[in-house]
Amino acid sequence: MVFWVFGYGSLVWNPGFDYDEKVVGFIKDYRRVFDLACIDHRGTPEHPARTCTLEEKEGAICWGAAYCIRGGPERERKAMEYLERRECEYDSKTLVDFYKDEDSLQPTLTGVIVFTSTPDKVSNKYYLGPAPLEEMARQIATANGPCGNNRDYLFLLERAMFDIGHDDDYVIELANEVRKELGIVGKGVLKEKKLVGPPHISVPHKSKIPALQLHPLPEAIAMDS
Repeated sequence: MVFWVFGYGSLVWNPGFDYDEKVVGFIKDYRRVFDLACIDHRGTPEHPARTCTLEEKEGAICWGAAYCIRGGPERERKAMEYLERRECEYDSKTLVDFYKDEDSLQPTLTGVIVFTSTPDKVSNKYYLGPAPLEEMARQIATANGPCGNNRDYLFLLERAMFDIGHDDDYVIELANEVRKELGIVGKGVLKEKKLVGPPHISVPHKSKIPALQLHPLPEAIAMDS
């Protein structure tokens, strides 16, 4: 027996469990949003952090990484127990198709597990819902918890998406708004990702992500959400 789990938040850069294979790819008809409260990792009940969850949107794609766990029931059980503790704010597990190539009509994997949250403030106490960009940025800039601060979660996700070759424009926009709140706007932030040149010239990829020095994180990040 084997199972696959799709990571789109901190699992992209810090899975925290033993896995047998990692594949970069995407799922369809979902997009990444920062609508979920975190009160025990990078925030507190009094000042919750904002972490990402998935929102259904037809035609959208969400890039991330799929992890494979093999080795029998006991190894799979331990991995799932770890994930359920770590992803405790997510109240649902959804099975999705996973793709590696953007032009592919057939999924690379089916039945991949992804942790999701019900977008309902009544049934899901962790669901914050959408908010204006400036309001979310203020919350992310100031929230802290046992695993570190909320802004580093965002900046690490921004960097992780760049590292796998799939910048997320929404993550970059939110991260730059947080930098404005912190007074570090303009420290190497690039306004455009693409450069224009003659068609015969190969133009290197450039990112909007500044060369920002991140704060050191404690070992407790292994339980991040």
